Amino acid sequence: MSSHSFSERLRTHFDALCSDLLAQLRDGEEATVNLEAEETLFVRFNRNRVRQNTDVEQIGISLRLQSQGRTVDQARTLSGRLDSDRAALHALLARCRAEIAMLPDDPNQVAMHDNGSSDEAFIGKVLAAEEVVAAVVGPAEGCDLAGLYAGGVVIRANRNSKGQNHWFSTENFFLDYSIYNGPQAVKGNYAGSHWDDAQWAVNLERSKALLPLLARPTQALKPGAYRSYLAPTAFADLIGMLGWGALSAAAWKQGRSPFKKLAEKEERLSSQLCIAQNFSMGLSPRFNSQGEVSALRLPLIQDGELANLLVSARSAKEYGLLANGATEGESPRAVDVATGTLAPADVLKELGTGLYLSNLHYLNWSDPVCARVTGMTRYACFWVQGGEIVGPINDLRWDESLYSALGSKLIALSTCAQIQPAVDTYFQRALGGSRTPGALIDAFTFTL
Repeated sequence: MSSHSFSERLRTHFDALCSDLLAQLRDGEEATVNLEAEETLFVRFNRNRVRQNTDVEQIGISLRLQSQGRTVDQARTLSGRLDSDRAALHALLARCRAEIAMLPDDPNQVAMHDNGSSDEAFIGKVLAAEEVVAAVVGPAEGCDLAGLYAGGVVIRANRNSKGQNHWFSTENFFLDYSIYNGPQAVKGNYAGSHWDDAQWAVNLERSKALLPLLARPTQALKPGAYRSYLAPTAFADLIGMLGWGALSAAAWKQGRSPFKKLAEKEERLSSQLCIAQNFSMGLSPRFNSQGEVSALRLPLIQDGELANLLVSARSAKEYGLLANGATEGESPRAVDVATGTLAPADVLKELGTGLYLSNLHYLNWSDPVCARVTGMTRYACFWVQGGEIVGPINDLRWDESLYSALGSKLIALSTCAQIQPAVDTYFQRALGGSRTPGALIDAFTFTL
């Protein structure tokens, strides 16, 4: 079945289920229904051969029921068959009614409203099952490639008893891969909405070009502060920490936001830094689980200063703020970091002597009050001397404050940015991601 036919069939199915369910509500009851679905081809590679392939079609639905100042949420999977799914939703509604009768009042309950309607469909062209082997394995012949290809349509939809009606579907793919040279590896990612053999070849060649550099003698470095270039993927990992409470209005009001000092103008970041939530990239729907619609583009950091925190409707009610369509978790869903002035061809020359970091991992806050983050280097990371790569490094632990790394230590951002889509596949394909340039940072601190 094509992604288009799956999407259209599911839209009809969801409309019928919602019409039936919402008609069952009693006086004083309000309900919101959310749909999460996908039709995805997964292909796993090892040693540049297909080791596993799976075609997944799954449909999940959640119901939020509100009555007498109380709220309850329940969720389940659906079969795609109308009669059985209608019965399943009736049972879900009955379970919600039984639970809501035992709950206390919720003083910060957000009333349901008609937040309008929206319909966004991002149509792409992903590889068909019979095309994957030739498209991926062929160009990588001779490489020890391991990775995961996932391609298909992902759907989110929302309806409520007030009349709102939202639909979002996106057809896209990602190929998250590594090329090995013995125990060492170069990590790459090719993603988009339209598979292009030429673009995949360029992406792969860029990764393959790093393999001979891994064969050079490993450089042993002592702990210290080193001038460092974070490639777009590594910088995306660092920027991803902003989703761990740094831009949450609730976290700020509760005194636990790592950007509390930024919000209260006690600190500022580099004037080069401009970050927005940008839904035009098609990485995530603009509506949240309550059906509230975010602005197409919301500035978060502008010229190094905080422009907006992410404010959910619940935080708005509890703290007297203005909601801006954030999810209840108040994390950014489509981060877009503006580019700078550093041309990719000049990266090594401008780095001079220091570290070229392709990837980071195991990130966590080490001191949230100071926005200090710790993590490890990973994959193809190199020692550079006099603008030339000398050799790979052993994995290093780093510990650095975002106020420094994104502030006084930020030398330059690259002129090119890369989209890094979410590649999580726990339970379902994730939506969201970021677009980030590379970043040249002075005296990045390494501790082990």
